[in-house]
Parts: sequence; C-alpha cells; structure tokens
Amino acid sequence: MNTAEKLAALRGRMKAAGVAAYLVPGTDPHQSEYLPACWERRAWVSGFNGSNGELLVFAGGAALWTDGRYFLQAEEQLAGTGIELMRMGEPDVPTVEAYLAKTLRADQALGVDARLISGARAIALEKAVAQAGARLECSALNLVDEVWTERPLLPCEPVRALAKKFAGEAVRSKLSRVMAAVRAAGAGAHVITMLDAIAWLFNIRGRDVDFNPVALAYAIVTDSGASLFIDETKLSAGVRRHLGADVTVQPYAAFPGALAQLDGKVLVEPATASEWVIRGLGKAQIVRGVSPIGRMKARKNEIELAGMRRAHRRDGAAMVNFLHWLDGAVPKGGVTEISAAEQLAAFRAAGEHFKGLSFRTISGYAAHGAIIHYYVTPKTDVPLKSKGLYLVDSGAQYLDGTTDITRTVALGERVGRAEKEAYTRVLKGHIALATAKFPKGVTGARLDTLARQYLWQAGLDYNHGTGHGVGAYLNVHEGPQSISPRSQAVALEAGNIQSNEPGYYEPGRFGIRIENLVEVIEDEATAASVRPMQALATLTLCPIDTKPIDRKLMSDAEFKWLNGYHRRVRRELSPLLDGPCKRWLQRACAPIGL
Repeated sequence: MNTAEKLAALRGRMKAAGVAAYLVPGTDPHQSEYLPACWERRAWVSGFNGSNGELLVFAGGAALWTDGRYFLQAEEQLAGTGIELMRMGEPDVPTVEAYLAKTLRADQALGVDARLISGARAIALEKAVAQAGARLECSALNLVDEVWTERPLLPCEPVRALAKKFAGEAVRSKLSRVMAAVRAAGAGAHVITMLDAIAWLFNIRGRDVDFNPVALAYAIVTDSGASLFIDETKLSAGVRRHLGADVTVQPYAAFPGALAQLDGKVLVEPATASEWVIRGLGKAQIVRGVSPIGRMKARKNEIELAGMRRAHRRDGAAMVNFLHWLDGAVPKGGVTEISAAEQLAAFRAAGEHFKGLSFRTISGYAAHGAIIHYYVTPKTDVPLKSKGLYLVDSGAQYLDGTTDITRTVALGERVGRAEKEAYTRVLKGHIALATAKFPKGVTGARLDTLARQYLWQAGLDYNHGTGHGVGAYLNVHEGPQSISPRSQAVALEAGNIQSNEPGYYEPGRFGIRIENLVEVIEDEATAASVRPMQALATLTLCPIDTKPIDRKLMSDAEFKWLNGYHRRVRRELSPLLDGPCKRWLQRACAPIGL
C-alpha cells in the first residue's frame, strides 16, 4: 500500500473504533528513540522515518510533528502524501496538545495505544482533549497493527553478558545501590521499562535494536531481588550464571501479570513508563518519581571512563585512515556518499572490540549536508567531487565504549566565503564549550549559549541541541542531562559523557557540524578556590579540518586550543597508524595561526 491507502485503511479502523482522531507516536512500549522494525508504525504509515515525530490522523486530514533536525527530510518524505508538516518549536506552530484542543469537538475521542505514551504524556493529552469536551481513549490494541498486514515479527537476538572488566561494577552491587535509592524515595519496589536502563543494571547487551546494544525486556526490582522479563531463548546458560541468584528470569509476556500482583509502594517514572504500565499496577500504591538508574548510568565509573578513552583512540585511528583514504580517492573519482560511509565502516570494523556502528552514518555532500540527520539511500546517493563541503557524522559500538564524531571536510583547496565564515563561527563555538569552566549544579541550558554566541553575532543559528549524553557501550543518545536550550533541570556531573556539536546549515547549499565527545571532570585548577569548578575534557581524537577556517575571525586563544588539540591527536594516534597515514596526520595537525 502507498501512504494514501495506508491512511484510508487506518481511518476505516478509526471509524469502527469510534475515535475521531488517532495518535501514532514514533516510539515503542519502552519509550525508545530507535525501534525494532516491528514497532516502526509511524514510519510505516507516513513514510517519514526520522527518529523523532508523531502522526495525528483525522477523518479528513493528517499532520506530523517533528523537530528541527528533520524539517528538510520530512518535507521530502511527506511530499504528495497529504500529511501536513508541523515544525515543532517554530513560531505559530501549535503543539499536538494545543492542536487537539482546538480541533476536536465535544464528545469526540482521541485514540492512542496506551503502550506508546508515557504516564506523563497521558495526563497532558487528557487535559488537552478535555478543553474541547472530548475524551482520551487509551487501549492496548493498536489500530495500525490491524491494517499492517506484513508487519515484521519481534526480534529474537541472543543476549551476551558484559564482563565486569568492561562494566566496572557487578550486578549485585548495582541492584543494591538501586534499591537503596528506591527505599529513600519511599517505595519498596521499582518498575523499569527503558531498555538501556535494563542493559546497564544487569550488565547485559543485545542486538534487538539496530545500533543500540539492547534487548527487549522489562524488570522489577524489590528488596528480595530482581525479576527480568525477557524471551528466555535469548539467554545462554552462561548469561543465566552471570545474572546470579538475585535475578529471576521470566518470560517477556509474563510482565503484565507480575505488574498486577505487585502491592505496596512501587516507584514508577511517569516520564518513561507507559500509561499501560501505570494502569497495570492495579493493587499497588504508585510513587511517581525519577528512576535512580538514569543518573547512575550517566555517571560513568573509572573502568567505563578508561574504556571510553581506549575506544576513542582506536576510533580516532579509524577516522584518520578514512580521511587519508578520502583525500586520495575523491580526486580519482568514483567515491559516493554510500561508498564513503561503507569505507569508514570497514576501517572501524578492523578495530579491536568492534561490535557495530552506534547509529546509521550521516554521509552528506554539499546540499545533503544541510539535512541535519540525512540518511543516504541508493536513490539519493551522489558522487563526491573535489570541491565543496562534505559532512560525515558517524560512530561505533565497542565492548569498552561508544563513539560519536562529526567532521566537516573541504574536498577542494578553495572554500567559499560564506562557508568559511560559518565554519569558523561553528569552530569558535565548539572551542568555547570545550574550554568552559562552570560550577557544580549548572545545567546544559546555561552552557548551550556558549556554543551559539559567535553564530548569533552574525545572525545565524542551528536548529538542534548542542550536546547529548552518550552511554558506555550503550545508546549513543543517553539522558537525563543534555546541553540544549530545552535541557531538563538536570545538572552536569563528573563522569558524564556529552557531545559538543554546534553546527550551521544552509538549505540547498551546505551543512557544517564539528562534534567531539567530552567528559565532565572536576577542574584541578580551581580545586582550592572558593568555588571549585567543573570542566570538559575532550575524548574524541581526530584532526579538525583547517582549510575552511577564516583565520581573521580566530583569536590567539582559539589558535592555541586548536594547535594544542592537534598536538595531542598526533601524539596519541601516530603509534596506531602506518607510514602514509602517519605522514597525512602530521600535515593535518600542522600548527596554524595568524
């Protein structure tokens, strides 16, 4: 079926169910960002496959909400479908809730799968539809599933145990810390639904979701131990031994029954637990609060941090091999966005502990670089030429760490004036954040301005956050902290891994982003001061292209940082490279100044 036929079939089911509007979230029962194919319902109906977006279907129309990372992609993928694009965060663009409050009529109903919205979102939707005199109908039945006749099956990939030499802490210790926090919150049990939280807690990794090393599972933790609800065929005898006597394994399908049997006070995080989970806790007294696992997971221990540093050295060597190859291959011809991404993946795959990519590589040449989360396909693939800018955003999963790096490369010797100015202002913002010092308790919303200031001075900006958290051999996007104008009130803490990725995008012409991962550390220079500070230590090791720099815009302090960073890159990566790559690195890291 094409999109029009899918929408027509869905509207038929809506009419039979008695709902005037139907919400198709872009998530799954675990509130995940990236989904297995069987739960890509919004993408199946609309044709838009970005990682963030919601589809709202009415009898006479449909609208899709997504954020600034996907505006250009959504325009292309929704063209001709009749689905209206709602650009989230733009002036005069209503939220889904505001749109519903104005569009629904009295006694109408909004339908939604209760498994696909969080408890907090359910409350917001109920308030919105109530303004119109309408009602919210949550159900465990999904109307999209009723018309998606060739829907893929649930994945069933094997689970592996993550050794303590990589995890840094045993399962029993993590369970003990979590339950201590649960008791401090006034509860005797905790329901866990987020896949990366479960993977972290039980020191397991899976392959059920592309790029994210997680397995489909639920968990309940109590004073008497933990229950892991998972397809038991995924677990070998070795993994069962690894989990230990404190963990009871039950079938994935047994989770609803276990929820119904819980009594007493149960800690549930309404921002991540689905409305279906909350309604399933029939006898329990629900304690709504923040799961302690989020911040525990985000504060990497010393073994995890050491592993991340090793992984970034190997990943940096792979990047240098790629950039050296790119430098020689593009002038000869035959290199395309797809072949470049495949070559980079091959360099990474040769590294120790490689377990796959951490997300689909963004390989965007010229105008494609302006599509913030551009995913090249055979239909959109174009050759790389010896002119213009090429943006490559990529990363890998290793047993000892996760990487995420973006480089914007000038493929010719000549760079246009507009490209140079934008590139330099992005670099200045990157350096400003990399060199920031800030008090404990500061949130990412306050730091975000540092990265944008030089773009703002020229009337420029970018439509995405500046930094996201990153897991340790886990999801490449990890909360709860971030560096963004919309950051939650969660302070950055020592041990957090964040991205530093300001950018600028000129639709139809070029895109620029410079991204390194950074570790939040205690600042030694101010340790004895009246107010000790925190700082950011750069983890990523790879040259930053100097050809597009407008040197007149750079300060001496910025040149000093860049040259110092390149000295470190050269020192740490040279031992991992062969002769030609080592000589290329020497040139790429040559000092520059006024």
